[in-house]
Amino acid sequence: MIAYCGLDCEQCEAFIATRTNDDALRAVVAEQWSRTYNAPIKPEHINCTGCQSAGVKTYYCDQLCEIRKCAMAKSVGTCAAC
Repeated sequence: MIAYCGLDCEQCEAFIATRTNDDALRAVVAEQWSRTYNAPIKPEHINCTGCQSAGVKTYYCDQLCEIRKCAMAKSVGTCAAC
């Protein structure tokens, strides 16, 4: 599963935590992302089934990712297709 930006979703800890329903991993990822992005990210925010899926996504991927917005508007699978 490749994201619009080219990242491998299957390697993403948010994707893994969602797929395996691992609350301990969600807590670890929330703590890491909170420090990295200086934002109040909580474990319940760590849910993603991949940015190209119809399922749940992290807030950033769903609402803020400019790469995802652009790829969707151009109907391409990844940025590389442009």
